[in-house]
Amino acid sequence: MTSATTEHPTGYALLHNPRLNKGTAFTEAERRAYGLEGLLPPAITNTELQVARRHAEIANLDDDLQKYLVLSDLQARNETLFYSVLMSDPATYMPLVYTPTVGEACQKFAHIFREARGMYLPISARGRVREILSNWPEKDVRFIVVTDGERILGLGDLGAGGMGIPLGKLALYTACAGVPPQYCLPVVLDVGTNNQQLLDDPLYLGLRQNRVRGEEYTAFVEEFVTAVQALYPKCCIQWEDFANINAVPILARYRDKICTYNDDIQGTAGIALAGIFAALRITGQKITDQRLLFLGGGSAGTGIAELISQAMALEGMDIREARGRNALFDINGLLVSSRTDLADFQKPFAQDRAPVSTFVDAVKAVRPTGIIGVSTVPKLFNREVIEAMSEINERPIIFPYSNPTSRSECTAVFATEATRVTEEMFIVAAKAVAEQVTEENLSIGLIYPPQSRILDASLHVAERVAAYIFDKGLARVPRPDDIGSLIRARAYRAVYPE
Repeated sequence: MTSATTEHPTGYALLHNPRLNKGTAFTEAERRAYGLEGLLPPAITNTELQVARRHAEIANLDDDLQKYLVLSDLQARNETLFYSVLMSDPATYMPLVYTPTVGEACQKFAHIFREARGMYLPISARGRVREILSNWPEKDVRFIVVTDGERILGLGDLGAGGMGIPLGKLALYTACAGVPPQYCLPVVLDVGTNNQQLLDDPLYLGLRQNRVRGEEYTAFVEEFVTAVQALYPKCCIQWEDFANINAVPILARYRDKICTYNDDIQGTAGIALAGIFAALRITGQKITDQRLLFLGGGSAGTGIAELISQAMALEGMDIREARGRNALFDINGLLVSSRTDLADFQKPFAQDRAPVSTFVDAVKAVRPTGIIGVSTVPKLFNREVIEAMSEINERPIIFPYSNPTSRSECTAVFATEATRVTEEMFIVAAKAVAEQVTEENLSIGLIYPPQSRILDASLHVAERVAAYIFDKGLARVPRPDDIGSLIRARAYRAVYPE
């Protein structure tokens, strides 16, 4: 990777610079000018032929992890071509660079490791985080996706192997939302792992110690946030796949201080709310008519429940009444007020009713209009549950959101210079996603825009959210005359640099 201040590389150095490398697409003039003659086959090909070559290579592979590795190697070799491939067919390639394939990649991270990408910040380097972070070659970072690897998808503690998540998520930032890749930085905060299988694996690449907890952990996260603010003052920090015990307090600590959000708590909530808004166009109901029951009472479930409650409140409903229309069910049954094991973030959603120990009985007791799965336990939306929902509702809303696919209950991002990320922004984004679902989409059961046009959908959402940011005085730049045109002009396009 080359920063803007580095002299333009030539020869082999240019061919090994992923951001500038064009491979066989270098013209004859460029080959002469940059000392590439003889280093490439003589034929000159365009981007379309290069993409077709990669399509054919990947299509001939039977194993998704092998496809993931081919794409990963391509990203490390030729960044523009990598994004050209992804953006040429998002529906095919998104499941390969992110979930579900990324889950297996994280599990096998130490055994498939090829070359370093992103930043690893070990807690053993406390006191030197800013110094280490400054080794990143790009000096204008706008988005950081960071994990501590403790709760990777539904797969649990994968330690340093969790790096696959920030890498994959930021690839989607670029391919699906047009964020220029030079603005993106994947980070792992390595505080150890409690996964004994990893600790016993001689190939494991992270700190070989149990996880650090308590004040030392909190201080390490604070040092990281402080370093980011100092080095990258325009940066938004996205927290990804932290365990509930850390995810909830980290978001509470920083959400009103810096530009930050937690994808598992707020991002998933925005997508869920978008699905509900679209589904309501089918049922003809209002959001304030809904009663939702969640399978899973962790940070994702409470995050979705809170955003739905806030959306109901915007329609005039009292917030306490709104929260009462969102019930949660976890391993110990329905969250009811008589339970003594509830965390503080769960208590606003405790139901004032008798305990219920099975999910199907919870469906019969709560009589929800929709059920939302965020449990990471597969196949819990079984036939009995679906039949119970169908008896209560003519058109029940059923969302199995756990990932990867193997953990499913049954078989979006914006780029703008905001000082804060508020709950209302996710509601605005959800409505913007839902309004792009056409009547034709709805008629065949689609409640989200098709993946084939995900970039256009993301830019539409970005325009709506940006307008809200300017309206609320949260922007760090003057309001442009045409927000949509500016966003589209700034969006990344997979075109070779001149």
